[in-house]
Amino acid sequence: MNSLIHISEAASLALHTMAYLAAEPGRKASTHEIARVMGASEAHLAKVMQRLGKAGLVVSQRGPGGGFTMAKRPEQVNLLEVYAAAEGQLGEVGCLLGRPVCGGHCIMGELLGKLSQEIKDYFANTKLSDLTAEWGKVASNA
Repeated sequence: MNSLIHISEAASLALHTMAYLAAEPGRKASTHEIARVMGASEAHLAKVMQRLGKAGLVVSQRGPGGGFTMAKRPEQVNLLEVYAAAEGQLGEVGCLLGRPVCGGHCIMGELLGKLSQEIKDYFANTKLSDLTAEWGKVASNA
């Protein structure tokens, strides 16, 4: 089934992984563990983790007993930061058809702009700490 709103796999992995780590902020989690819990490719997750590390959201420790931990407390990180680390900054909404056929007057009216702003506001105002109750259940079952 198709969805009008789409978030890339990389962004989805980044958001879910950060929520998973936020459930137990001091605990290290390996790429293998996170990929297993998320049902994702370890190789793809490793690339996402590199982006999160480069953005200063996670730190990694190599070797036996190594893994990833959060670089900041869950209440200091919002979903927009995580999304931007994976995909870059959110831009303006363009034509769904990818064509300038409407001459500046979108057939969707202001709907796309309003939805985009609502999602952006949700991401900006939702901290990882807001998600820990649900993800604590997942983390404890890992």
